Amino acid sequence: MKITQILGVIEEFAPLPLQDGFDNSGLQVGDISQPARGILLCLDVTEEVVDEAIELGCNVIISHHPLLFHPLKNLTGKTYIERCIIKACKHDLVIYSAHTNLDNTKRGVNYYLAEKIGLQNIRILKPKTDSLLKLAAFVPTDYADTVRTALFHAGAGHIGNYDACSYNLAGQGTFRAGENTNPFVGNQGEIHTEEEIKIEVILPSHKKTAVTRALLMTHPYEEPAYDFYPILNEWNEAGSGVVGELPAEEDEESFLQRIKSIFQLKSLKHSPLTGKTIREVALCGGSGAFLIKEAIAYGADIFITGEAKYNDYYDVENKILLAVLGHYETEQHTKEIFFDIISKKIPNFAIHFSNVNTNPVNYI
Repeated sequence: MKITQILGVIEEFAPLPLQDGFDNSGLQVGDISQPARGILLCLDVTEEVVDEAIELGCNVIISHHPLLFHPLKNLTGKTYIERCIIKACKHDLVIYSAHTNLDNTKRGVNYYLAEKIGLQNIRILKPKTDSLLKLAAFVPTDYADTVRTALFHAGAGHIGNYDACSYNLAGQGTFRAGENTNPFVGNQGEIHTEEEIKIEVILPSHKKTAVTRALLMTHPYEEPAYDFYPILNEWNEAGSGVVGELPAEEDEESFLQRIKSIFQLKSLKHSPLTGKTIREVALCGGSGAFLIKEAIAYGADIFITGEAKYNDYYDVENKILLAVLGHYETEQHTKEIFFDIISKKIPNFAIHFSNVNTNPVNYI
């Protein structure tokens, strides 16, 4: 199996267009056309992780945090990043990262954290905007079912937990075929009227190419008429953070102790207790403090994240309880997410979990 096929499985689950603008998810190093011999899963790529992959006979490293965030002007080996790249190239290793695209996708990092805590009715805290398009396509009536089905298969027509969603309006289309045409119906030089169906479907903007291809391949006309419109609806299938509900209320101290146990934390920082019980929980792994206002606006009782600034503990006042677990601690389980994604599509393949502790924060 080629490495590119394995990475395709990751990108089907967490498409690269879902990553935030600052990010550098995707291929970091290597030739993905070569056969895959084994995969090593990790949170961060360090020299020890690269050595581990070589020792295990793996030629693919999949990490959550990208090895490369900033452009390199030279490659001399003066930093651990450069040394990782040099060693990976010497040993024909591929390094690939799925970062904020894995955070922002439904069933990604934050959903995984929410499920570990036992939350129910999990949904996106801050859904993405400007990520949806509406397609309006005009199709001869007898071909409407064929075209509509192709659009659905290409990824259009999904709204929440519903698929095959479309709106269909019957009408008449007119056209006149010019010279050098081969009209499907009508004759050159004559105005023709055809009974048509206007099919409208919603799609994520990153599926525009696939949906357009499906339309053109199944539409009988030489020059199909169709329009794409940007729409302002929130896309509840992707975005930052999640919210959910506990099966039953818990007091603050007991809940914090349970979180500490679940994630095997050496310490847990939190803002002053509010004296309220916990039922509605908002969370975002990693550097999620930018979502504190959204968590408060939602009405959550607690916001859990990996990092926060000093003043964040002041700013929440009595509006919400803030719990900070550590960046590494909230994202250490990404290896398990990668394993689930790959093993479900490619069973019986050599997949290894890195045993290297890459947490740069130490405690005494």
